[in-house]
Amino acid sequence: MTQAKSQLISIEELIKLFVEDRKEGKKELITWFLNNVMDEEAIEQLKADKYERNNERKGYRNGYKKRKLNTVDGELILDKPDIRSGSFTTSVFDKYSTVEKALESVIVESYINGVSTRSINNVINKLGVKVSPGYVSSLNKELDIKVKEFLETRIDDKIIYLYIDASYFKIRENGKYKSMALYISIGVNSKGIRQILSMDIYNSEDEIDWNNFFYKLQERGLSGVKLVISDGHKGIMKSVKESFPGSLWQYCHFHFLKNLRKTMGKDQWKSISRIVSEALIDESLFKVAIDRMEEMHLDKAIDMFYGWYDSLYSYISFPEQHYRKIHTNNVTERLNRELKRRTRKIAAFPNNDSLMRLVVSIAIDINEEWSLRKYINMEVD
Repeated sequence: MTQAKSQLISIEELIKLFVEDRKEGKKELITWFLNNVMDEEAIEQLKADKYERNNERKGYRNGYKKRKLNTVDGELILDKPDIRSGSFTTSVFDKYSTVEKALESVIVESYINGVSTRSINNVINKLGVKVSPGYVSSLNKELDIKVKEFLETRIDDKIIYLYIDASYFKIRENGKYKSMALYISIGVNSKGIRQILSMDIYNSEDEIDWNNFFYKLQERGLSGVKLVISDGHKGIMKSVKESFPGSLWQYCHFHFLKNLRKTMGKDQWKSISRIVSEALIDESLFKVAIDRMEEMHLDKAIDMFYGWYDSLYSYISFPEQHYRKIHTNNVTERLNRELKRRTRKIAAFPNNDSLMRLVVSIAIDINEEWSLRKYINMEVD
């Protein structure tokens, strides 16, 4: 609606339009109101009304300039006063900038929460705002920049404890959907603060891929690692020994118990599980657990317990106050559950980039939360 039109139409006509066509009528009412707000601002800044002559006048009008404003009611075309030989400032667009920010938040949050790019416009249309494909694309580019920054940021603090794991997601590749491994690393630095250090996508969990993942971390400055905690995947185990010489590796107790259970029947597990769990947190009970397994003729379980003995008790080389946090990989398990929760509505991702945008956005938010408090108290005797 032009300024000329706004001067000709009466408030009664605007109200009538609002009653007849609520959506368009509301836009006309808001446009009329905001144009009048800017006119009043112009009067205040010029110290004179239109065509008014007085000694305090600070300038002259030069018509109007069209200015678009996105609002929850749709796109408005406003008439912003133009000042000859000067500039006009208005609070209208600043006040409504929150609308544009809210709009952007909806798009980004929709993307992060698993709404496909195709569906984003449907979400935005519910706000009564039209968004160009280029705008959505620009936001995706911003997310890609965040992903790049996350994957390349220097790791300046020494990382004492390193938790690693992989979670699987379906991704489209060459026209087919396949299960891909999302590698995850979480570190606890010398101050006791935990942080998601990196995420990356690989075809599987073989030793070569884990070597590559660790190499990238070390290229970014990863150092000081004394203990690596993970499940018992052979690819991880071999790569840890090669990539972190001198460091210890801890076989996550949760995963060990899960695998140990597979060597026996349900009733046998009920009988033995408690003593085995107690033996893992009190090494003096190891022989007690072995004796009990021998009585039950659980040869596979005995071989497994002896075979992993050293890696099951690596954690006792560190302060006792840290035991509870470093004998399992629960910190990555919780992160994986959160990632799965946030991606539950997504059957499969269209490509690697779409998964990385999502998981890195989640990781950045989690890191901000984690940075506020210590995970482990490193100031112990």
